[in-house]
Amino acid sequence: MVIANPATKEEVLQTVKECDVKFIRIQFTDTMGMIKSWAIPAEDLEGAFENGVMFDGSSIEGFTRIEESDMILMPDPTTFRILPWRPQEGAVARIIGDVYRPNGKPFEGDPRYVLKQAIEKAAEKGYTMNIGPELEFFLFELDEKGHPTTNLTDQGGYFDFAPLDKAQDVRRAIDFALEEMGFKIEASHHEVAPSQHEINFRFGDVLTTCDNIVTFKYVVKSIAAHMGYYATFMPKPLFGVNGSGMHSNQSLMKDGENAFYDPSTSDQLSITAKQYIAGLLTHIREFAAITNSTVNSYKRLVPGYEAPIYCTWSASNRSSLIRIPASRGKGTRVELRCPDPACNPYLAFAAMLSAGLDGIEKGMEAPASTDVNIFKLTEEDREARGIESLPGNLKEAIDLMAASEFVKGVIGEHVFENYIESKKAQWDDYKAQVHQWELDTYLSIL
Repeated sequence: MVIANPATKEEVLQTVKECDVKFIRIQFTDTMGMIKSWAIPAEDLEGAFENGVMFDGSSIEGFTRIEESDMILMPDPTTFRILPWRPQEGAVARIIGDVYRPNGKPFEGDPRYVLKQAIEKAAEKGYTMNIGPELEFFLFELDEKGHPTTNLTDQGGYFDFAPLDKAQDVRRAIDFALEEMGFKIEASHHEVAPSQHEINFRFGDVLTTCDNIVTFKYVVKSIAAHMGYYATFMPKPLFGVNGSGMHSNQSLMKDGENAFYDPSTSDQLSITAKQYIAGLLTHIREFAAITNSTVNSYKRLVPGYEAPIYCTWSASNRSSLIRIPASRGKGTRVELRCPDPACNPYLAFAAMLSAGLDGIEKGMEAPASTDVNIFKLTEEDREARGIESLPGNLKEAIDLMAASEFVKGVIGEHVFENYIESKKAQWDDYKAQVHQWELDTYLSIL
């Protein structure tokens, strides 16, 4: 009998045999969150479980120098999934791995290891983290040479259906593929902007769900390409419409109970929840370069397009950076609304978890809930209320991160230094370019 979601080495090897799997795609992410992958024959998988698979770390963004380049990837059997869009005969599967040095020690530059370190620190205090990310993306047409364009596939809006949502068949195919790979789909719909979509899957523990985010992006892009479209998780590919976010719902469990829920308070939020919120608000500007990791990310974070930029929280106000959804009991959670799907999820959630834990450890007090539309407040009103803004661009975010001992402690010196160096190079390259807006604005008048 075929095992639905094999979780041990033995179960994986049995599934490979029974499902006629011929190749395994070994995967991990670089520091920036880009998937790295190569295939091994199925008959080599057992050896990979025992000894790992060697690769050249000097060729990976943010990993190692050429003189210390040997790395070993150890496959995690719990991440094994057969790719449903590939042939059933001679099937292909994928598996995510952890990166080690040749001496057997975990590689401190592996983003998955960074998250595992944060998880261990939470566990020492009795907490486990559950997350429920909401990833948005655009589906665009390809040109005659198969290259991506920004040509719209529809003129649909929020929750629109046929005929306005012309890409619904693509989204349905993505849903089916995800479900075959073990995802529990909770919602799938057209988003606010033309050609924009959102598929929500069930929350889970933070490591498994970050693996699922990586898988989700891989599946969405693969299915779209198979159906003649291009899917992008670029935060703001189009001017004048909403960008794509990754609203990040998060909660802590302790002794089997939701640590954020307290039925005795007026808002049913515990002191722990308020301290967690305070930690996020205290540190968000320092790790915004991780949750919003590209030059383009800050084109989304501007007033007028539903993207929060002000460091406040509220029980319902969607103009606040942190929103508390209405659900209580086991569903009590904190929703951080600024992250976008271009980020490396392992680093992003390591930062969020660590910031919340810092708030709990230090007994931080959250400011009063902000229940007015912050977008309608004047700058003077915001200053009087002590409301700070997120960084206005990647350069500002990099500078804040570079000065943060907190972020360095969370992601480790290796990732910290390589990440900042890479982002500074991106900013310098962007800054040196002449953009179309400049030509349109200045060429004819100067």
